Amino acid sequence: MDITMGYCVGTRPPPSCLILLLLKLLATVSQGLPETGPLGFHFTHPVYNATVCENSAARTYVHSQGRMGITLIDLSWDVKYRIVSGDEEGFFKAEEVIIADFCFLRIRTKGGNSAILNREIQDNYLLIVKGSVRGEDLEAWTKVNIQVLDMNDLRPLFSPTTYSVTIAESTPLRTSVAQVTATDADIGSNGEFYYYFKNKVDLFSVHPTSGVISLSGRLNYDEKNRYDLEILAVDRGMKLYGNNGVSSTAKLYVHIERVNEHAPTLHVVTHVPFSLDKEPTYAVVTVDDLDEGANGEIESVSIVAGDPLDQFFLAKEGRWMNEYKIKERKKVDWGSFPYGYNLTLQAKDKGSPQKFSAAKIVHIANPQRDTVPVRFEKETYDVSISEFSPPGVVVAIVKLSPEPLDVEYRLSPGEDAQYFKINPRSGLIVTAQPLNTVKKEVYKLGVTNKEGDLKAQVTVGIEDANDHTPEFQQALYDAFVNESVPVGTSVLMVSASDKDKGENGYITYSIASLNLLPFAINQFTGVISTTEELDFESSPETYRFIVRASDWGSPYRHESEVNVTIRIGNVNDNSPLFEKVACQGVISYDFPVGGHITAVSAIDIDELELVKYKIISGNELGFFYLNPDSGVLQLKKSLMNSGIKNGNFALRITATDGENFADPISVNISVLHGKVSSKSFSCRETRVAQKLAEKLLIKAKANGKLNLEDGFLDFYSVNRQGPHFDKSFPSDVAVKENLPVGADILKIKAYDADSGFNGKVLFTISDGNTDSCFNIDMETGQLKVLLPMDREHTDLYLLNITIYDLGNPQKSSWRLLTINVEDANDNSPIFLQDSYSVNILESSSIGTEIIQVEARDKDLGSNGEVTYSVLTDTQQFAINSSTGIVYVADQLDRESKANYSLKIEARDRAESGQQLFSVVTLKVFLDDVNDCSPAFIPSSYSVKVLEDLPVGTVIAWLETHDPDLGLGGQVRYSLVNDYNGRFEIDKASGAIRLSKELDYEKQQFYNLTVRAKDKGRPVSLSSVSFVEVEVVDVNENLHTPYFPDFAVVGSVKENSRIGTSVLQVAAQDDDSGRDGEIQYSIRDGSGLGRFNIDDESGVISTADILDRETTGSYWLTVYATDRGVVPLYSTIEVYIEIEDVNDNAPLTSEPIYYPVVMENSPKDVSVIQIQAEDPDSSSNEKLTYRITSGNPQNFFAINTKTGDCDRWRFLSKTVHNLGGGSGFG
Repeated sequence: MDITMGYCVGTRPPPSCLILLLLKLLATVSQGLPETGPLGFHFTHPVYNATVCENSAARTYVHSQGRMGITLIDLSWDVKYRIVSGDEEGFFKAEEVIIADFCFLRIRTKGGNSAILNREIQDNYLLIVKGSVRGEDLEAWTKVNIQVLDMNDLRPLFSPTTYSVTIAESTPLRTSVAQVTATDADIGSNGEFYYYFKNKVDLFSVHPTSGVISLSGRLNYDEKNRYDLEILAVDRGMKLYGNNGVSSTAKLYVHIERVNEHAPTLHVVTHVPFSLDKEPTYAVVTVDDLDEGANGEIESVSIVAGDPLDQFFLAKEGRWMNEYKIKERKKVDWGSFPYGYNLTLQAKDKGSPQKFSAAKIVHIANPQRDTVPVRFEKETYDVSISEFSPPGVVVAIVKLSPEPLDVEYRLSPGEDAQYFKINPRSGLIVTAQPLNTVKKEVYKLGVTNKEGDLKAQVTVGIEDANDHTPEFQQALYDAFVNESVPVGTSVLMVSASDKDKGENGYITYSIASLNLLPFAINQFTGVISTTEELDFESSPETYRFIVRASDWGSPYRHESEVNVTIRIGNVNDNSPLFEKVACQGVISYDFPVGGHITAVSAIDIDELELVKYKIISGNELGFFYLNPDSGVLQLKKSLMNSGIKNGNFALRITATDGENFADPISVNISVLHGKVSSKSFSCRETRVAQKLAEKLLIKAKANGKLNLEDGFLDFYSVNRQGPHFDKSFPSDVAVKENLPVGADILKIKAYDADSGFNGKVLFTISDGNTDSCFNIDMETGQLKVLLPMDREHTDLYLLNITIYDLGNPQKSSWRLLTINVEDANDNSPIFLQDSYSVNILESSSIGTEIIQVEARDKDLGSNGEVTYSVLTDTQQFAINSSTGIVYVADQLDRESKANYSLKIEARDRAESGQQLFSVVTLKVFLDDVNDCSPAFIPSSYSVKVLEDLPVGTVIAWLETHDPDLGLGGQVRYSLVNDYNGRFEIDKASGAIRLSKELDYEKQQFYNLTVRAKDKGRPVSLSSVSFVEVEVVDVNENLHTPYFPDFAVVGSVKENSRIGTSVLQVAAQDDDSGRDGEIQYSIRDGSGLGRFNIDDESGVISTADILDRETTGSYWLTVYATDRGVVPLYSTIEVYIEIEDVNDNAPLTSEPIYYPVVMENSPKDVSVIQIQAEDPDSSSNEKLTYRITSGNPQNFFAINTKTGDCDRWRFLSKTVHNLGGGSGFG
């Protein structure tokens, strides 16, 4: 079967041909071309990719990875190519080159065209190429995508070309201060460029690719305040092509300013003060400003909002320079702002221009909302005291809770306040003067603090005491009563009143007399009445006695006395009594007239009137005369003339007091003649005078007794004696300061010799109780602890113990009692400072004393002895337990730990009870010593550097850490070896710069030794590091290897042994060195794997036994690749024809044929045509056919040339097996 011009001729085409046609149609449709050629006439690919460099000269062929063109099915085809579209500018021309069975499509640039390819204008062309056969109706289409490759034909351009920045003098090293920007319209490596300074610059560095300018040295405004920098943008290709010219330049003006860069920042820590703080702090404000100099100094911090009443202010206090405390300017009105205040703070610095911090809102919480407010423990104190209370008696103790340290209690002015006084420190209210002089039942006192905003009321009720004596309505009473009144007669009524209440004011009466009196008094009504008959004559004429009015009070009754005088009226109730009765006597007859015969004497006890005598009988003759006044009986007329010689006269004589008559007495007178004795009369004595005398004596004695009572009248009622202390009263007493409140200290004894209230003793502390620690029971004299004592505050009290009686007038006495307060372990040791801080050198040796802390314990003895210890777990410091001296106990290292916060305890040595202690913080700040060498971070460096980096480029930044401070932490860098000035280092910043160009081909590695040295004094320290610089090769491979032809043809006989050389390809590369060294390889083609190529010589040899009959020719794509960092290559198409060797027998098309022929067919009828081929091309035309067997009758014959088998003789119906053969004729 022959295939010609894309269609089959001869016999019916096999199915494989139809399948091939179908695939071709599908491929044509997929290409999207207008039409497709007949089967067999088509491009190898529907789309080809090719490249060409911009600015290429005329007749420059595009390069394609694979073969472009059409495989020639018919070698006689005259193929022509034409660009039908995609080349409007007419840059390209299509050419045909036939090699063997392939017609190459070659596209080149046209000559004579003034326009050249410019990638920046158009970088891609899509050409549609038509292939046709001259003289035949055969056409095929393909697409060729031509990529225009960039050439480094443009320079970088800055935009803009001038830059200006202003930076602060304090800008840190490595800070990016500006960025310049340039662009290059080229692409790939052609568009790459480097930035660098035109002149050497030490203070700045420019990143070679980003254009970022960084600060690499310290700025000094005073030395220079402006830098004019020129930055170059240099195309990387310049160096490669041997042109170091500058592509573009930009100018950067750097202005240095002392810029107030940072605004102050506020940091606030709020604080809830204790209610007893004198100057409460509500917040601590710290201000930071990162600027240096005046720009970093804080001028003020102010409250700009939130304080309408101007109650707060900021006080600059604290250890740190910029630390402020929010305090109250005046008493804060929390009532109007129960939820607190939102203060807005703002700080401003001293910079120019001045900067303000952001407003900071600080919430000042209402401390009263979360804490217990200060107020009196009670709003109203109700107390009662005895009316007897003398000055100094405890009334009440008022207290604020919690009690401020500077508390001061005051009594509000008022009428009642004068009777009391208050201890301003303790709040103890005592009486200031006797209360029984004022007739009030309730006293109301107001108590305030010193500010006057807290108030309490003390209501003092006066317990009625029996302090009033009953008072009689009259100073004395005088009454008159006749002795004749009957028993029970009311003589008079006394009346008294008592101002006390209740039983204290209930009065009973009594007669206070040591003698029996004929009177009695009604104890309730005060009516005095007689209890017996009164006899003026035998009793005192006047009764003077005391009536006592007594109340029913307790513990004693108050009594008052009044003098009552009852005068007895003498009533004539007694008849006169004759002293002598039954008188008889003798007178002579010649008794003279007027002579005194005898005398009668009568005594009238009443003695109201003179007794008159009268002769009631026996003197009828009138001889006798009885003197009525004197009772002398006389002879009235002479007996001698009477005529009576002897006679007797019986006179009856009576005596009368005017009302009563005495019993008559008889006087018998006998008349005798003669001389009569003078004592001739005799009477019987009645002893009336004696009885009267006795009666008078009794009366005198009664009067004497009454007078004696008058002498004892004031012994019981008058307060004669003052109170006295008992001899056991001590001059001093010792008490422990921790004695609990209410404990008994001492019972003071005193007495008063008076009775009743006059002898009742009251006790009080009138002075010396300065801290209100003591109280004495007014009644019992028991001295007790009233408030806790504090020996450390007061160790001695001199109490004035005053005693009073309840007499009137009241008497008192006092003694001084010294109370020595003995120590108890009730005080913790107190450090002299709230906290301690000290700065020491970190090099301080072990044992160095750094500070002495001191705590004092107000207690005495072992209770006040202090021992010190360090509570913090540290080995670096220790403390002398006795002296409090803190010393270094281990090696210090500020860089490991710059400060220590030690808790130090001071504990007393109390031998009994619990020991007390306190703790203080000691902050130890270590001052730096230059003891640390600069340490490189990291310890060594490894950098990769492109060999084409411009001089001046910073290739590494060294960084060290020197924890020392000051000069000891300032590091300077130096290079120990700079490889003949190829590298340099900035002393301050540690920036390593290129000072000469690098060349990878000359040296690939540099090991720099760098030294960092601080400025410490007196000795500086240094350290060494290594910087490994690896030079990275830059693609200097400018030229692509090229072959002199785009294709070559070779041949080799089939069956040649493996390794037989076929041909040699040779490419050239205009680069030098590795970039010019070429390696060959076979990467594509039908002969891939059948042939090898020597990668150095380019000799192609067989890699397998070849069989021309299997494959008569091979195409190889040979690559020539250089050894550049970015390898370049070119290809060449190699056509190898396999030369035939007669090594194959002819082969029929079918191994067995089954022709059929009709019997009786005529002669020369064609039965079958035998087709045979010889794979060997040299033998194919020399085939001959013959029948070798199966035709013994010679029925059949075969054409030796064509293989056509005909019937030769008549055939019958039978089967004939013919054996045939073919071979070279």
